[in-house]
Amino acid sequence: MKPAGILGIILIAVGIIALAYGGYTSYTTKENVAKLGPIEINKHEEHPVPLGPIIGGVCIGGGIILVLTGNRKAA
Repeated sequence: MKPAGILGIILIAVGIIALAYGGYTSYTTKENVAKLGPIEINKHEEHPVPLGPIIGGVCIGGGIILVLTGNRKAA
């Protein structure tokens, strides 16, 4: 198999994983809820960063194109 075909298969796998997983947690914010003298009550909140379905679809589409063109014989 040619390198373009192998890269296409890798892109298809990445696209499927991106569609299935949907996102990852990238950062956590800390917010002060209350402060009573030396005692503080804090709230930690995780904010997910979504991997859009568009990115997964583009990876799958590009991978299919690379697999199809990578398997063609040169004329």
